[in-house]
Parts: sequence; C-alpha cells; structure tokens
Amino acid sequence: MALVKQSVEPNIANLLNGQLKEYGLDYKLEQDSLNSQIDNALKQYASKQGGAGGNRPDAKLLLQDKYGTSYPVLIEYKGYKDRLVKLNATGQADNTKGKGEPNYKNINDYAVNGAVHYANALLHYTDYTKVIAIGATGYKDGQGELHKQIGVYLVSKDNYGAGQEVGFYTDLSFLSRDYFDDFIERVKTLSLSPEELQKIKEQREREIEVSLTRLNNDIYQNEKGLGENDRIYLVAATIMATLGVPGRVKPLESSELLCSNEVGNRDGDIMIRKIEAFLREKSIPQDKQEYIVRQLQNTLTTEHINKAVNGETQLKRIFNKIVDDLGIYYKIGLTTDFTGKLFNEMYSWLGFSQDKLNDVVLTPSYVAQLLVRLTGVNKDSYVWDFATGSAGLLVAAMNEMLRDARNTISSPEELARKERHIKAEQLLGLEVLSNIYMLAVLNMILMGDGSSNIINQDSLKDFNGKYGYGKTDEPFPANAFILNPPYSAEGCGMVFVERALKMMSHGYAAVIIQSSAGSGKAREFNERILRCNTLLASIKMPIDLFLGKSSVQTNVYLFQVAKRHDPKSIVRFIDFSNDGYTRTNRKKASNNLRDTDRAKERYEEVVNLALHGKQYLKIFTEEEYYEGTIDPKSGADWNQSAPIDTRPTLQDFKKTISDYLAWEVSNLIKSQPTDEETLGK
Repeated sequence: MALVKQSVEPNIANLLNGQLKEYGLDYKLEQDSLNSQIDNALKQYASKQGGAGGNRPDAKLLLQDKYGTSYPVLIEYKGYKDRLVKLNATGQADNTKGKGEPNYKNINDYAVNGAVHYANALLHYTDYTKVIAIGATGYKDGQGELHKQIGVYLVSKDNYGAGQEVGFYTDLSFLSRDYFDDFIERVKTLSLSPEELQKIKEQREREIEVSLTRLNNDIYQNEKGLGENDRIYLVAATIMATLGVPGRVKPLESSELLCSNEVGNRDGDIMIRKIEAFLREKSIPQDKQEYIVRQLQNTLTTEHINKAVNGETQLKRIFNKIVDDLGIYYKIGLTTDFTGKLFNEMYSWLGFSQDKLNDVVLTPSYVAQLLVRLTGVNKDSYVWDFATGSAGLLVAAMNEMLRDARNTISSPEELARKERHIKAEQLLGLEVLSNIYMLAVLNMILMGDGSSNIINQDSLKDFNGKYGYGKTDEPFPANAFILNPPYSAEGCGMVFVERALKMMSHGYAAVIIQSSAGSGKAREFNERILRCNTLLASIKMPIDLFLGKSSVQTNVYLFQVAKRHDPKSIVRFIDFSNDGYTRTNRKKASNNLRDTDRAKERYEEVVNLALHGKQYLKIFTEEEYYEGTIDPKSGADWNQSAPIDTRPTLQDFKKTISDYLAWEVSNLIKSQPTDEETLGK
C-alpha cells in the first residue's frame, strides 16, 4: 500500500514513499497504535466540515523525541507547480476568510494549507498540543527534470493553531531517527512576536463570535425543550468534560456516550462522572465542586435529554455540536473572555427591558484591560469584582498579574509557586445569578483556573469581605477594585462601589458606569464615597462603546482608596469620545470593530494622562483634557469638560481689523469708475 497517494505527478509520490521507507518511517503508519485517536480526530473534523476541505492527509506519522514526547506529523501532497503554500498578509497559512469561515479553496489547493488545516483537527479533538504539518509539491519541467519542495510548519496551542514556519527542505531526512531530535530542538526555539500573536488572537476571537452565533442559533431553533439556563449549563458541562487534565483525566469523547437508558449509565450520568473527576484534579474546593455538580445535574440528568430517539440522545447530539463548533477555541487556550462572548450571545435571545439589557452587557476586552491598568494591577495585587458577571474583568486582571510575574521572576520554581498563588488567593469575584456564576467559574477554569474564589453570593447583602473558600476566616486583602455594575442598581450601580471601598484599606478602584451616576443620579452615594476616597480621574467613554448591546453613555471613574477627597485635589477630566475605534453592528460583517485612528496608542495615552497628568498629552488636544476640582459635597460635578474661553485675544483683534480693512478696500474698489466709464464722460 502506498504511503503517499499517487496523484497528478506520480514521481514525487514515489519519491516521498521511498524516502519514508529509507528513513525508517514507513512502519509508523502500519502500527495499530498509530493512534486511532488521530484517525478518529481526522474523521470527526472531516464530518464537521460536511465533506468540505478535501480528504484526509496523504501520510500520518507519530514520532517521539529522545525525551519520549510524541509529535504527530501530517503530510499533504500537491502535484502542481506553485501549490506549496498560500500565505495571508500576516505570514500565516491563508486558511480563513474575512468572516472567520474556512477558506476551503486554499485548503484544497495548497499543500501546506491542507496540512495546517488537518493539524488543527488534532488540536481540536486530541490531547496533542504540538503538530508538525508538512506540505510537499513536485512537478516536471519542460526538460523532464523533477522539481520538489517540502514546507514544514508547527501548529500548536502557542500559535493558536495558525501555524508557524519551521523551514523548507528538499527531502524528509529531518524526520529520521538520526536528525529528528535536532529538528525538534529547532522547533522549540520558534517564537512569534507579541504583535504577531495579537493579530492571530484577534482573528481567532472573530471566529469565536461566528461559531457562538451559529451554535446558539442552532440549539435555539432545533433543540426543543431547553431554556436559556439549560443552554448555558450544557455548554459549561461539555467544556469541563472535554478539557481533561493531562496524564490524569482523559477528555470525554463522543463515542463514550452510549445513549443507554440504564440508570447510572445514561449519557448525563457519564458526563457528570467525568466532570467530577475533572474538578477533583483541578483542586477546586470540595464544597464548590459539589455546588457546581448540583447545578449541572439539574440539566444533565433530566429524562427527555437522555432519551434515545433513532439511536441518539438529545444530550449527545448537543454535546457533538458544542465540541464541533467551539472545541478548537477552548482547547488552544485563548487568553480571552471566552464565556463572556458566550454570555453575550446567549442573552441576545432574551427579551429584557432596556435597563436589564444594560445590566448584562459584556465589558469589551480592551476596556477591561483599561480598568486593570488604571488600578496598577501587578503580580502582587489582590483584585476583586463585586458584580463579576462572566468574570471578564478578573480574566483581564489575572492575565496582567501573570504577565508581570513572568517578566519579573527568573526562577522557574518561584514563578510556578507565584502563578499558583495568584490563581488561588489573589482574585475574588461575586456573582448572585447562579447561571452567570457558572459561566464565571468556567471562564476562570478555561483561562488557567483562578476560579477558587469565584463566589455565588449577593455582594450587597451576604458578602463579609472574607475569602469564599480556603481561608474563610481571613479578610481578602483587596488593593485593586474593578467593576462594571448593573446600572439598574441603586445610584446607577454606585452602591457596589461604596460597599467595596468600605472594605478596603488602601489601593485603587476603577469603575465603568452610566455617566448620569456622576452628574446627579448618585449624588448621595458619591458624597459618602468621597468622605473616605479621592476621585483621581473621570474619563468620558465613546457613546457607541456597547453598540448593538446597550445605548447608555458611560464614564470611567478612578479612585484612590482610603484617602479623603480634598476640595483642592486636582481631578483629571478626559474626553475619550474618540477612542480610535470605529464600531458597526452589521450581523454579516467580518469585523465590527476596526482600529481607524491609533486606538491602541490612544488607550495607552489615556492611562498615562489619568495616572500622571498633562505631560503625556500627545494625541489628544487640550479641549479633550482638563484638570480641575470638584466639590466633594456635591456628587454631581464628576463629568466636567474643558471650559471654552470666550475672551478675545490680540490675535482675534488683529484678524477682525484685517477683515474689516479688507472689506473697506473692497468696497472702495467697487465704487471707483472703470476706465471705460471715465472715457465715456
């Protein structure tokens, strides 16, 4: 049996087959252990694509380096000239269209593109996190000479599945036993720049939104008998069951759901057992494990969802839809508010009043990062959020804390210890709604697990300021408070700010809130807050910040905690109406958020202006930045803007005189007779 299929140019296929045998690689494909997992993953991926995206790769290998680490190798062959690889503008395999959909033309036509596409199947459906994708082409020129090219790419969680060039070769000897370890050492040195990773991450985030919309629409339209809570719990349960813990808990596969009616062995029972094993290995506190399982059981063990119809339960069908549409994104470890996007998409189907709609809007990731940076979050911060929603703000804080730790700690052992401490003890979030709480827990698990102190409590009535799990007798030593509160709460949400700041002894707080909170609607709360805290900055945000989700004008208020506001204190007022982004709300648009005017630089400047003052004024004008004072007993003067000076200047006077003289001269010229008129007299 040929290892590489005979195609348009049989000579190159024969050559590759010969090289696989020459370098001792052909036996790898004949092993039963060559991984039925790999074969199953490729079959599932092909099924998901509905037959699109071509056949499966022409050759599959599973090679080990000297340390015993296994690397799947996928080889795709095209027998045409100039069909090795098609790259996009950022230098990655051009496998995605603008709307985040697969570009099957490129996947089918180009060897590397096809191999990268199949490699993503292994990231999606197996435990492998690094896959070698190889594209090979060969053709004969007019003189009958054979030309061949071999392009090698690494597809991994670290590059979000986009693929990264390793190099170009003339034969497959780099895969042989003699040279494979050297090849892997080269692979380990590969890295993408932060800018390249950010572009890939942004593309993947756009794809997530497309997939979430498609999934939610499918379940909403086609899966009857499920409420919105059921949809949320099914997504959370499926993700927990399929994440696995390397070496300890194998991810649940679709084939393990047996569609049995046997009590204790129904599909829901199987999923619950897998989730319990997952939560145990993640070292989540026991009482929290029990709470999560109880919440999920209510949905997973209902009779109708476990009843087999035509050999398949509704639960298994939905499980497959979730894994097919979302698996690739949560398995590659995107550091984004994944469940926040899910949260927004789920709630887009619900009929809320405008006030309630405003309460359930996801904070954009770049705004979450703004709040985190304003509060000076670093590796030693203790951060809490009293209306945590899907935990998007805490995700942003955790990412910043981990980044600072990695940049400042050189000892691997000390760094690992610090990372565990950050996740277990330096983050706390409160969410009163049980379904949203489940999303927050899931979000933090997906992001590396800072879920230990995500608490299902009413922060205004029940929370006592102490750790929720573990150190339950100790106060949480918060020194950074970030918040996007429900605007329908008292004082447009300022009640949460007052409550949190009362429990803090130092630090900073940043809150994005309805602007009317600072212009009179929260007067009493504001006056009480300023008795013990200082307002440092007021930032007017773009009116279309939540375009398509909410229609409120918002401000960001920055406080220094536990320092009474002095009437002479300077407050920095920033008009950030133009943040550099252009937003649209077109459902079929490939990207509804575009950087059209130095958005990243503007956000950087706003942080510097708010924290350090006017010397950082570069992009913004003096009409957009103003330093003034407020009356701490007013509570209604927090939204000031730069005053307009109506006094005339000397330059104004000179211009007026100049304009007047020009007008006089013009009139004089018009009143003089022409030469013809003079001669006619």
